[in-house]
Order: sequence, then structure tokens, then C-alpha cells
Amino acid sequence: MSLRLPPYQPLPPPDPDQPLVQVPIAQLQPTQMCVGLAEVRSRQLDFSEESGDQRRRYLRSKPVPLVRNASGLFWMMDRHHRLRGLIELAPDSIAFGYIALEVNSDDRALVLAELERRGWLYLYDGRGLGPLPASALPSSLHGLQDDPYRSLVWKLKKEGCIEPEPLIPFHEFRWGAWLRSRSLPPFSSTHLDPALPAARALVRSQAASHLAGWKGAG
Repeated sequence: MSLRLPPYQPLPPPDPDQPLVQVPIAQLQPTQMCVGLAEVRSRQLDFSEESGDQRRRYLRSKPVPLVRNASGLFWMMDRHHRLRGLIELAPDSIAFGYIALEVNSDDRALVLAELERRGWLYLYDGRGLGPLPASALPSSLHGLQDDPYRSLVWKLKKEGCIEPEPLIPFHEFRWGAWLRSRSLPPFSSTHLDPALPAARALVRSQAASHLAGWKGAG
């Protein structure tokens, strides 16, 4: 499969001079169709071992890039995995974020069209099929599908095989799409081991050198 994502504008980093916005996680709208459930469960385990104050300090240190429309509704541009994990544990939790973009309209279709124009939507489902229409995006984190290739990339990044690129929208999905075009043994988000040896070799190979975050064999 070849993922045909459009060119993207990098996400702006947070402005240290601007106060963070506090938003109930339940009110955040996703900008992607799926997550890797292996990462979600790992994040969830971390949160389950923390106190409420520890969670709050952590969330403040990882602000969510947000898009806000004229009605004050929010779309999240990152942090889908950690917040999906947290909302299942503590549905009333509050996220900290910063405004990456204001859209002066309360028309959902117009907001999504602007995000799509910037390359800020991921419109492929958990099987890598798409792009689907922006109107098919779920309205909450609970509606996100599982993509085992996104789980695989999370594991490879955690192992240091891929460099993080936090300002590139859907960076891990780009790697996942590339791995989808290669031959790997059958695997799932709950059983990544069969694919890991081949995936490690692939992401370190010269064939992957065009992808941001490539580290090579070293």
C-alpha cells in the first residue's frame, strides 16, 4: 500500500509566553481515524500507576496542539494515544493544550477542510484504507480504530530504531504506511513479536532513508 498523504505544514510549537488552555478530554475531537492500541495500553498502564497530581503535572508538560473554531470547539493535532488511554481510566480528566490554529467559523466541514488543506488530518482507517472523507472522522477518542502497524512503529520508536519528529503531523503513520508496503509476518497490536525482527531491519535499511526520523543501521 502506498499512502498518498498531501504535503503538510509543520505544527507550530507552543509559545512559552502564552498560558496553556485546559479542556476536558471528552470534548476533544480527533484528527485521525485510528491509533495503535499497543501504545494506548502502555500509556494507560503508566497512568494507572500515577496519582492525580502526577498525571496533571505530566499532562501539563505535554501540551496538546489544538485547533479552535469560532464556537470554542477543539480538535486535537497530537496526543491521541495517551489521552485515549487516560479517558478510559478517568473519563472526567482535563488536558492541557495550546492553540496551534484558530478557524473563524463554527462550520465543522469548513474547519475540517482547512485542516485537510494543511495536511493536518489522517484519513486512513485501521486497515490502511483511504483516504476517507473528513466527515467520517470520529467525534471523540472513543471512536478511534486500532491500526496494528501504528502499534509496530510505536514499538520500533521506543526501541530507538526511529527518531521522533513531534512537529510532523502523523509521523508514525507515515512509517506505518511504508511498512505496510513491505512483506511482514502476520501480527497484531497485542502480538507484535512475529513482525519485529523483519521490521527492525526494514526501518534501518537504505530503502527507508527518505522518511523523516530515519537513523540507518547505526
